[in-house]
Amino acid sequence: MEKFKSYFVYALGEILLIVIGLLIALKINNINENRKNRIVELKIYESLSQELQTNLNVLDSAIVDYTKSIQNLQNTINYFGYQPNKLTEDAKGLIVNLNYKRTILRNEAINSINATNKFEFIESDSLKTLIADYPNELDSFDNQQTKIESIISDRLKPIIEKHISLIEIIPKNTYNYKRLKTYGNKSNYSELLVSREYQNSVIDRLLQTKGQLAIAQSLRKKTMTIATKLNEELHRT
Repeated sequence: MEKFKSYFVYALGEILLIVIGLLIALKINNINENRKNRIVELKIYESLSQELQTNLNVLDSAIVDYTKSIQNLQNTINYFGYQPNKLTEDAKGLIVNLNYKRTILRNEAINSINATNKFEFIESDSLKTLIADYPNELDSFDNQQTKIESIISDRLKPIIEKHISLIEIIPKNTYNYKRLKTYGNKSNYSELLVSREYQNSVIDRLLQTKGQLAIAQSLRKKTMTIATKLNEELHRT
């Protein structure tokens, strides 16, 4: 009986040692796995952080451009109904201005996270929600840009070309500029500035640009929120 007890205690001790060894090995494995996941997580954060910083800089520049464009469009409206002899060269340039620079925002890192298993490496639930929603914010921004481009190309450009000679728009170093200036058809600012189609197009462009400015300002705030949250995660121990 005593011998059996000794064997039992010995076997129990062996089993206990094996269990403890397995638990230690599992713990070490979990620590290594967490360390690997943390490395992947930090790489994701760093890539996204760089992308967001670029977008913040681009949005800052875009907000300045939209604000300036709104002011120019409001000034253009003031010339509705003016006679050509009252228009300065600067005013004419403003009236026929079709310039628009599309703002390009980066989305490679954010799309990569949303489209792959990288999303599971992000621990913060609030950050996951912000990242998941961000592509929709970018789409809204791009869609508004497309509306403005459509107004310019499909409405403003045709009506301006109908009443204004291209000589007023093309650069002076264009081939045969002097000949076109002398013999080309003259511009009719009077008809353009009383045209309902032109007036409505300018006003619509103004309203859509104001909308774009609001979207850009909102997108910048959300971009900054994600960037701030990312910075917190990057410095989390």
